Amino acid sequence: MNYEFFIAKRIIGSKAYKSSISAPIIKIGIAAIAIGMVVMMIAIATGIGLQQKIRDKVVAFNGHVTITNYDSNNSQESVFPISKKQEFYPEFKSVEGISHIQAVATKFGVIRTETDFEGAVLKGVGNDYSWSYFKEFLIEGRLPDYSGNRNEEVLISKYLANRLQFKLGDKFQMIFKKEDPNKLPNIITYNIVGIYNSGFQDFDAQYLIGDIRHLQRINKWKDDQIGSFEIFINDYSELQRKGIEIYQNTPSTLNTQTIVDKYYSILEWIKIFDKNIYGIIGIMILVAGINMITALLVLILERTQMIGVLKALGSNNWSIRKLFIYNASYLIFLGLLWGNMLGLGILFAQKYFKIFPLDPSVYYVSEAPVYISLSYIILLNIGTLILCLLMLLVPSYIITKISPVKAIRFE
Repeated sequence: MNYEFFIAKRIIGSKAYKSSISAPIIKIGIAAIAIGMVVMMIAIATGIGLQQKIRDKVVAFNGHVTITNYDSNNSQESVFPISKKQEFYPEFKSVEGISHIQAVATKFGVIRTETDFEGAVLKGVGNDYSWSYFKEFLIEGRLPDYSGNRNEEVLISKYLANRLQFKLGDKFQMIFKKEDPNKLPNIITYNIVGIYNSGFQDFDAQYLIGDIRHLQRINKWKDDQIGSFEIFINDYSELQRKGIEIYQNTPSTLNTQTIVDKYYSILEWIKIFDKNIYGIIGIMILVAGINMITALLVLILERTQMIGVLKALGSNNWSIRKLFIYNASYLIFLGLLWGNMLGLGILFAQKYFKIFPLDPSVYYVSEAPVYISLSYIILLNIGTLILCLLMLLVPSYIITKISPVKAIRFE
């Protein structure tokens, strides 16, 4: 039998232990572990969740990689057309890991009502467009259907709908200027069939989704001419490598750009969350470790006579140190248990009930998103346990300095 574990178990289960002088300090140590665990879980879940959510919203409006013409056009508007007759379309077979490719075009226009007007970009899409991201953003109505004849169905953002006092089913006119300013502009009457809210105000304030065939007609393009291609990949972590491969497998007349290159400031900004997460984890483990060191020292001080008796009976220093480390491990396990229960409770409450809102103009999301994964929870628990135990090895060394004779007489 492991007698160190047996004695530690008896100490933990005794009533005197629970009502001893060290009891409040032990409770503080357990609370420190639990609170630290909750803070670390929230930091990781919200940090990763916010990164993924913002990244997904940028991808929803642009794809992971865009293929455009080489030109000096820096606006949101497609100026020079690209032929759809490319080797990489409709399937990019020369590069692995590409999930989808779609043809789109954009054009700036002015939405006109009886009392107001608003500038916006109409993003023209066709029957190859992937609606997977906008299914999540849709809050009213349905997604447009462009698989049949050309139609005037449009998807508008909640932001624009509120500014222009539109509601589902309303019709409005959108004016598109011609290259020749002396000619009358093109006017199209659109019908709102769906309202979306991505929470990314920079995009919501700009984009409507409509039929690409209207833009082809306005720009006098052929049916096989579009503004750009949007490419989606399976693994975001390989974005840079896939971006280079895509560039190498496209004609020299076309340019490719990843979302990291296009929205560098936004995607670099969210990388700061990684440093915040590491900092919070380090501080919380340090605080929890210091509290457990304090609790262990108090336990040793309280059991000084017992240490003297065990040494007198022949126990070596390492056996007695193990006894107290077992005791402290029990306290760490209690703290981790409570921390996991509270942490997961808060995370699931946020995930399903959205109890913590955020300012979308600052964070690009309307509520704090959470990422819950069993892998990081297990690693966080194991890491906290190991680091706290390693920190306890140092104060437990004080046991080697205790003299059996003095310890037995200690009061």
